[in-house]
Order: sequence, then structure tokens, then C-alpha cells
Amino acid sequence: MSFDFNQKVLFKHCDPAGIVFYPRYFEMINDCVEAFFTQIGLPFEELLKTAGVPTAQISTTFQNPSRHGDALVIRLAVVRIGRSSLDLSFNAMCGTEQRFSAKSTLVYIDPNGAGQSWPETARNAFSQY
Repeated sequence: MSFDFNQKVLFKHCDPAGIVFYPRYFEMINDCVEAFFTQIGLPFEELLKTAGVPTAQISTTFQNPSRHGDALVIRLAVVRIGRSSLDLSFNAMCGTEQRFSAKSTLVYIDPNGAGQSWPETARNAFSQY
């Protein structure tokens, strides 16, 4: 199973050439992650009161440009669940055309910035995706 996040390309995402400025894709990826955590019952506004979930690594391949008004579907899949890390993959499509793909690693940290074990409820939720 995967998690699909719908993202309309907005004016704020585009550069003067009228295409998505690549750092905006990272914002879209983060929005997708935040929506995913909400979907599985771990909304960031609650989770971040006692922990953190920074991105430790991210790699992206940009296949085709996106333009203002395009309707993207960003598909998130859980690749690996570690003790305190989570590997995710992302595939962004506009219709049948791939726009970008990415892989990232999130780390679950305590308030002091040290890695900590994912709660069992989180691990169970991740395993569904």
C-alpha cells in the first residue's frame, strides 16, 4: 500500500521561466510526509511537542518539468523501518508523466537530538505502507 498526496502546482512554486523551482519540490515532499503522518494518526503538531523527525538524507531525480496549474500526485511508500530511522520513496506523476522521484531517510529524535526508537504504534502504522 502507498500514500497518495495531491498537489496542485501553484504560482509560488514557479520560477520566472514558469516551471517549478526545484527547491519547491522539497517543500512538496515535506508536505506529503506531514500529511502521511497525520493519516497514520501521528500529526506533526502533536508529535513535535516531545520529539523531532528531521530529514537526515534525501536524493531526487527530476525527470520532467512541472508548470503552474499542473495537478501532481505524489506517491509515498515506506521502504524500510529502522530502530529510529524511516526510509521513504516518492514518485510524483502528472497524469501518466513522471515529474520526479526521490528517496529520503527520516530520523526519530528526542528533545536533545539523539535518535530514539519509534513507538510501536508508529512502527505498526508504517508497516501498512
